[in-house]
Amino acid sequence: MTRFGYTLMTEQSGPAELVGYAVAAEERGFDFAVCSDHFSPWLVSQGHAPNAWALLGAVAHATQDIGLYSYVTCPTMRYHPAIVAQQAATVQILAEGRFTLGLGSGENLNEHIVTGAGWPNVVRRQAMLGEAIKIIRELLMGETVDHHGDYFQVDQARLWDLPDIPVALAVAMSGPKGVDRFAAAADHLIAVQPDRDLVQSWHAARQAAGLAGGRIIGQLPVCWDPDRDKAIQRAHRQFRWFGGGWSVNSELPTPAAFAAATRYVQPRDVAGAIPCGPELDPIVDAVGAYRDAGFTDIALIQIGGEDQEAFLKEAAEPLLAALRDAP
Repeated sequence: MTRFGYTLMTEQSGPAELVGYAVAAEERGFDFAVCSDHFSPWLVSQGHAPNAWALLGAVAHATQDIGLYSYVTCPTMRYHPAIVAQQAATVQILAEGRFTLGLGSGENLNEHIVTGAGWPNVVRRQAMLGEAIKIIRELLMGETVDHHGDYFQVDQARLWDLPDIPVALAVAMSGPKGVDRFAAAADHLIAVQPDRDLVQSWHAARQAAGLAGGRIIGQLPVCWDPDRDKAIQRAHRQFRWFGGGWSVNSELPTPAAFAAATRYVQPRDVAGAIPCGPELDPIVDAVGAYRDAGFTDIALIQIGGEDQEAFLKEAAEPLLAALRDAP
């Protein structure tokens, strides 16, 4: 059965508001919530970037049943993998088993400006992620870890508070090389495009390794508003960076760089890529591409921090009904 999620977009709302949106999303019937984990917004117009882990702890305490994901955490630069393991274990305890740790190789914007260590190339980033996952797995299994690897050192590390329900790991992958590297290390796949070939290669790799298929988790932006023109303008103002794609977006270093890279993107371009306005059918159709590609979990991003309450009150329940009724 396909599950539908709500995105706690830390780039467009403050922490107290996001906790309230998570509670409302659970009340409206969303199956899970994903939380972005960034140090900076992509564009200055978004205007926020609270700490994801403090937020996840608060959301875990404020909700009862809704699933929770970090979406996604980079465990290689801004955070050491041992700290990510500790954070994940703590949130899982607070969430009473509802949390999944989403991991990825990160973005220049959110890593290099924090550590000052520079931004490694994609081959090195993937290798760092693989080593980090190994450390995280061992710590979450309750082992005392001594690790002296190519990128990380861990000395006599142990997690003293472990959840009764183990933390599952979902890893972001965008192509066959990522699947080859991470299919056996992850429990679930995160993907940014409705790519059927990627999903099939994931299942083939999992089957070859004698592992269960796991869940396929995706995300897409929408901009619901009773006024379509207003929705298009808001999507352009806050989300025009989205069309650059992962390979571009992962390399840009600052919000100013994202602004420069998208200066020629027009509102009509955004409207052609993101469902905007009051109609639900375009959203259902966009979600259908992910469902047809084999995704099991699909999270929606409602664009605009100031417009979450209206979306949750007016659109969420009929939209979820339409999504669940779709063939």
